[in-house]
Amino acid sequence: MGATLEKPQKGTKSKNEIPAAKSDSTVKSAPALGLGTILSLFAAASLAALGLRAKYYSSVADSQTTAPQTHCYKSVLTLDTEHPTAQCFTVANGLFTKVSPQETESELKRRGVADDVASDGYVIPGLWDGHGHLIDYGEMLVQVDLFGAKTLDEVRKRLRDYIRKHPDSGTKERWLRGIGWDQTDFGRMPTAADIEQDPELKGLYLYVDRIDGHCSLASQAVLDLLPNPIPDVPGGEVIRDPGLGVLCDNALAMILEHYPKPDDAMKTKYITAAMKALNAVGIVGMHNAGTDPASVDLLSRLAGGDDWTVRMYAMRECAERNTFCAGNATKIERGDGLLHVRSVKLFADGALGSWGAAMLEPYADNPATTGSLLIDEGVLAAVTRQWAAAGFQVNIHAIGDRANRAAIDAFEAALRQECGASADLATCEHDRRFRIEHAQIVSPQDQKRMHALRILPSIQPTHATSDMRYAAARLGAERTKHAAYRMKSFLDIGPVLGSDFPVEPPNPFHGMYAAVARKSPATGLGKDGSEDGWHVDEALTLEQALWGFTGAPAYGGFLEGKAGQIKEGAYADWVVLDEPLSGAEFEVEQLRTLKVRETWVAGKRVYKRDD
Repeated sequence: MGATLEKPQKGTKSKNEIPAAKSDSTVKSAPALGLGTILSLFAAASLAALGLRAKYYSSVADSQTTAPQTHCYKSVLTLDTEHPTAQCFTVANGLFTKVSPQETESELKRRGVADDVASDGYVIPGLWDGHGHLIDYGEMLVQVDLFGAKTLDEVRKRLRDYIRKHPDSGTKERWLRGIGWDQTDFGRMPTAADIEQDPELKGLYLYVDRIDGHCSLASQAVLDLLPNPIPDVPGGEVIRDPGLGVLCDNALAMILEHYPKPDDAMKTKYITAAMKALNAVGIVGMHNAGTDPASVDLLSRLAGGDDWTVRMYAMRECAERNTFCAGNATKIERGDGLLHVRSVKLFADGALGSWGAAMLEPYADNPATTGSLLIDEGVLAAVTRQWAAAGFQVNIHAIGDRANRAAIDAFEAALRQECGASADLATCEHDRRFRIEHAQIVSPQDQKRMHALRILPSIQPTHATSDMRYAAARLGAERTKHAAYRMKSFLDIGPVLGSDFPVEPPNPFHGMYAAVARKSPATGLGKDGSEDGWHVDEALTLEQALWGFTGAPAYGGFLEGKAGQIKEGAYADWVVLDEPLSGAEFEVEQLRTLKVRETWVAGKRVYKRDD
């Protein structure tokens, strides 16, 4: 049951307008740490865009009617500029219906509100992760965890320990899976022979991902399923030195042809487990960065069920990556706001850690390569234009500076196609909100183009602190200083913040810490154990980082005024903390150990800490 896709009309160019109770309200600049400045910097458009969206396939009716319930806390940080703080709010039918500075007992009785809830906690809006992978994260929760394994011996030990607990893993029908290894710790790429040398692992079907998911180590049993000899693949790499075993990017398709993919029942278990884990760190919504057609169908069937506790803004991905699949170019918008599908994910390159990010100049520590594009620039531009013509937001994975240039070129061509060669392309972008996922290394020249076109950067702060140990070696001092891991430089175009889970842990407070301190949330230290943050000139304030995990993902998903704020008419999603996330007494280091007390989605408590 599809609907006609209508080309969006032109909107108004953003002038730091913010989502607020009135769609035309504008916030002027305020002191650097003021909330008004944060909202102004991060939001880039008014609510008018909500009226410009194409028609959708609507999968459900609105939520059932529920009686209003008022909740009062010590303080409520709303992130609404008209009413930045409150003490009480009322919820009905999954929405905030009233937000007030203080409710007296007589007022509550006068309004006939029943079952009022009082708490001594401190409330912030529900947090969103702007870039994650839900099913992959759920699968990781039951896989071998190889994060932090410093040696190949440690990798083998963790694999052995898992096999002993799960003896049915490693068969042709159920491969042994894992994620988290990093060759930087080993001094070389691992090989299939490294697995075969262990008697308990020899002969197993094993397929474990590098920390970034762009390369995977396969056992000899898996390699034997591939063509012999294993061919090179455009846009991919087969690592041959010091031996076979690791395949990267497009080359992984050879393995995936044989991989026994989980069925819907298993995927459902992954989804449920992942959502519970996300709720525990305060996440109420996420942008799913790549969702194949079968997964979209499954998610649309599951959304609204008792175990569905995280809102999802899903980016489509065709069964054949980096193509336009007209049969799947349909949108979904649930009346209860639990699932939205109106965007697509394309991939320009690989990852920096495995020298797969496409660079304009050779790698400083590997001059023989500039990485590789996963798709030709011209084809990327053509596919982008096709999705844009279908009314979709296009989000392109780009890490290296060549890949980012290709993404910007593709977006500019699509904007000219949609709005005309003489149009104000920034206004055109406001209506479409094309995004660069990661935007990790962007040349100064192309940073200027991003600002001029107002292309949204989707950034993961913990990538900077995870990569800082080798980024300068890969890029050299100049590229690192002027092109890499921008955050503050992008404030005026509203960076959407996330984690890229399961590549990084999903805890948004750790993401805030990485953005503010530019240090590892795991250790509290900077590069090489320094007490100083890494390139702190690009650090955000805590208020800016909080908006990056609330209002910015809302704007990046066309949900401003609905998500990321506590205000009348918005989704009734909030997080309860033990202490306020602001004030003179709050120390940034507290973000590393902060624990969520409760998480609420659509007015229902979905997580309560067990003390």
